[in-house]
Amino acid sequence: MPSPADRMRSMRARRRARGVREVRLVIPDPRLPDIRARIASEVARLNATAEDAALRWIEAVSEFDRSDLTGPDAPG
Repeated sequence: MPSPADRMRSMRARRRARGVREVRLVIPDPRLPDIRARIASEVARLNATAEDAALRWIEAVSEFDRSDLTGPDAPG
């Protein structure tokens, strides 16, 4: 029987052959009180005007809700 490392290599190779790649993220644990406090502090410092502008830009460049799409990927 192959070792666990060999099985993982084989699984990754199969996924790569399908065009899929595993990505592992390590993030701060939002359940911890000090992390929650840091997040709250950073959110409190956000500039509402800049955030609104960013959201408007995201909506403007998004194609998900556009009714004027044409071509093979157009909804409907």
